[in-house]
Amino acid sequence: MNGYIKKEIAASIETKQKVLEDEVLISRIREVAEMCVTLYRNGKKTILAGNGGSAADAQHIAAELVGRYGFDRPSIPSLALTTDTSNLTAIGNDYGYDKVFSRQLEGMGSEGDLFIGISTSGNSQNILNAFESAKEKGITTVALVGRDGGKMAQMADLSIIVPSNATPRIQESHILIGHILCDIIEKELFGDGIGE
Repeated sequence: MNGYIKKEIAASIETKQKVLEDEVLISRIREVAEMCVTLYRNGKKTILAGNGGSAADAQHIAAELVGRYGFDRPSIPSLALTTDTSNLTAIGNDYGYDKVFSRQLEGMGSEGDLFIGISTSGNSQNILNAFESAKEKGITTVALVGRDGGKMAQMADLSIIVPSNATPRIQESHILIGHILCDIIEKELFGDGIGE
């Protein structure tokens, strides 16, 4: 069993090594971080959503921003569309599960906000519908995906594609990327910045 555990850890490290060595991907992460810093300085917010484990990642990232990531500072406005069970069940019942995020985005999103859709496959219909609602409202969209990026990568304004086909490895890299974004945002807004 120890060998199996080490193999899983090695697989996670290998995926992250691919992320580390992909200069285009690193530049995309930086671009999204810079966009977030700019929108926060303009009084806007980030909105996130995903399904299953990606829903947990959306909530995790939003919580790091609203609460704190590395040090005490004012709260940063961020919203996960996966947390309100009354909204999710009402919209799912009345409009269908494919509308659970787009309907919320219609009501709570504003022009200049940023919507981050998280999916390992990049083909979640409810996120694709949310991208459509976002575009109608002037909300910038980011796809945080894996595999080949799916339809979400084609539809989003920016896409961050983890180079893996394994769902656990993609999710592990998604939360790493989320933590990097939170760290940069926090330090740029309330710390000494991160430099080059």
